[in-house]
Amino acid sequence: MKFFAPRGAIAAIALSLSAVAAQAQENPECIAPANPGGGWDFTCRQVGKSMQDLGLIDKTMQVVNLAGGGGGVAFAEVVNKRGDDNDLIVAASSATATRLAQGAYPGNTMDEVRWLASIGADYGVVAVAADSEIDTLPQLLDAIKEDPTSTSVAGGSAVGGWDHLKVLIAADAYGIEDVRQVKYIAFDGGGEAVTQLLAGSVQAFTGDISEAKGFVDSGDIKVIAVLAPERLDGEFSEMPTAREQGVDAIGANWRGFYAPGGMSDEAYDAWVSKIADLYASDEWKEIMAANGLAPLDLQGADFEAFVSDSVAQIQSISREIGIIK
Repeated sequence: MKFFAPRGAIAAIALSLSAVAAQAQENPECIAPANPGGGWDFTCRQVGKSMQDLGLIDKTMQVVNLAGGGGGVAFAEVVNKRGDDNDLIVAASSATATRLAQGAYPGNTMDEVRWLASIGADYGVVAVAADSEIDTLPQLLDAIKEDPTSTSVAGGSAVGGWDHLKVLIAADAYGIEDVRQVKYIAFDGGGEAVTQLLAGSVQAFTGDISEAKGFVDSGDIKVIAVLAPERLDGEFSEMPTAREQGVDAIGANWRGFYAPGGMSDEAYDAWVSKIADLYASDEWKEIMAANGLAPLDLQGADFEAFVSDSVAQIQSISREIGIIK
C-alpha cells in the first residue's frame, strides 16, 4: 500500500530541512590546534574577525585552543567526538600535512576529515633574539656544524613536524651531512617557541613569517633568513632570503582549514563559499600583504587534491632525511 503524505506535512518537512541548512554556521567555531600566539591561532582569529567584518558570518567566531601532538589532539577530537558538527572548522597548514604524512596522528588519515580551502601561503623563517651575536643563516649553521650540542633551535611543531623539517632542509642544503644532529626542541605553537628564545633557553627559532612578524615589530627578534625564492614585498623586503646567503632552502607553509568528516554537504559548501568570498575580498588582500602571506587560492576538491599531493611530497622528503623509513 502506497503512503501519500498530506501536502501540509510535505511543506513542514521542507521547512524543517531548510531550517537545518540555515542553521549551518549558526554558532561558528574554529579550533586552533596549538596554544595562543602561533600560526594556527592567527589563522582562526584573523579569519573569524574578517568574516564577521565582511558579514559572512553573523556571530563572533569562537576560537578554541586545543594544543598537543602537533595538531593530533585536535584532529582526534574532531574525528572521534565532533564528526558531524556543521559549525566547526579547524586551522590547518603544512604542519598538519607533515604529521599525517609521517603517520604521527595514530590511526588517523587525511580522508577522515573534509578539506575546505586555503587562505594563503606563509613562508618559513629562521630567527634569533634581537641581541644575538648571530646575524646570518651561515653563522648559525656553522655553529651547528662545529658543535651540534651548543645550539638549540625551537619551533612550534612536533619533532619531525614542518618547523623541524624547515631547519633540516636548510642544514641539508648547507652541507651538514647528518641533519639528525640538529638539536630541535618542540613547543605547542610558535608563540611559545619564541618565548623560550627570548628567555635564552634556545638559540634560534624556526617558524613562519606571520608568527614572527609581531616579535620583529616589537624589536624582540631578528629574522636571519626567509625561506622564499626571492625577497618578499613591502615591509618584509629588508629580510634576507636563505638563497641569497648561499643556502638553497625554500619552505612555504600553506594555511587553510579542514572540517569534520560527517559535515553535511550543505554546510561544507557554505563554508567553502564563505572562505572563497573572504579570500577574494580587498580586506583579506590587505591582511595577506601585512602578514607576508603569499597567494594560494584553492577551494573544495582542488584544495583536497593539493593536500593529498602535499602529504605525498612530505613523505618523500621525510624518508630522504631519515625521519621515516
